[in-house]
Amino acid sequence: MRLPRRTSNAPALIVLVLPGGKARDRRRFRHWQAAALRMWPFTWIVRRRVPGVEVRQVRYRVRGWNGADRSPVRDVRKVLDGLRPAGVPVVLVGHSMGGRVAAVVADDPLVRGILALAPWWPDGEGAKAPAGKRMVVVHGTADSWTDPVASRTQTELARIRGVDAQWIGIPGARHAMLRDPTRWHRIAVDFVRDQSHRLSSPNAT
Repeated sequence: MRLPRRTSNAPALIVLVLPGGKARDRRRFRHWQAAALRMWPFTWIVRRRVPGVEVRQVRYRVRGWNGADRSPVRDVRKVLDGLRPAGVPVVLVGHSMGGRVAAVVADDPLVRGILALAPWWPDGEGAKAPAGKRMVVVHGTADSWTDPVASRTQTELARIRGVDAQWIGIPGARHAMLRDPTRWHRIAVDFVRDQSHRLSSPNAT
């Protein structure tokens, strides 16, 4: 699928930050809930340290994945549809459930890469990431909410399928990413900066 031509005043790259959530919860998503607040430092620091990119933290309609409804997937696909006319490439930064959403919507032609932080991949979503995309997975080795062993295995399976995939373990870190937060933030900045540089290279498409 050929993307629309970018407008002259468009950013070089759009970063969508995807918060976590719950397996089942139909309560309205609030910007002050823990899952959203956890991602604001990532949104802020990428916005501050990577020039030429636009960073948006997505606000879902409800808090949960909700089984077959996959509620946040519909929300993020709607955001991507809204970005399509401008033709600006997108990278996704998702934590926990947000990492699951990122892996599912990575098939969108606008999406060039995903950064999954402590992703929740119960159905092998990471292993199914489409080839031709960049995927970096970061997981605390002491995470008891989502499984770092499973995310590493799925990253390796994705790599075998041709995905440009890398797994990074943070020793002793748990799900909330409070241990060594500077390292988590640095990885996010480096990931977005690398994607921006790739797009600005002469061979970028």
